[in-house]
Amino acid sequence: MTTLVIIDAANVIGSVPDGWWRDRRGAAERLRDRLARDGVPGQDAPVELVLVVEGAARGVESVPGVRVDQAPGSGDDRIVELVAEAPDRPRLVVTADRELRRRVGELGADVAGPRTVHGPS
Repeated sequence: MTTLVIIDAANVIGSVPDGWWRDRRGAAERLRDRLARDGVPGQDAPVELVLVVEGAARGVESVPGVRVDQAPGSGDDRIVELVAEAPDRPRLVVTADRELRRRVGELGADVAGPRTVHGPS
């Protein structure tokens, strides 16, 4: 079964002080492109990648291999919704946000930190 991998874009991008704050949308596009190119290291089974963006990063388009979900409000709330909508499949949420990790964990999702998807740009 395909694992649903949901990436908390704001949290993952914010975990590396590389100037992302000057161009949040561009940082989200770079993360999306890296995910499309490299996938998620350590995931041997097929995955469906969903990058959840919010705020200034809204408007980033999906590309083959990465669906971009535009959170209408809180990105964390949208991630919880996505996890809840897929109860019968494996789910992995990539974030360092403790409260979000707790919320999705209560729904049975696995969690991993931002290092899971960070790699050379």
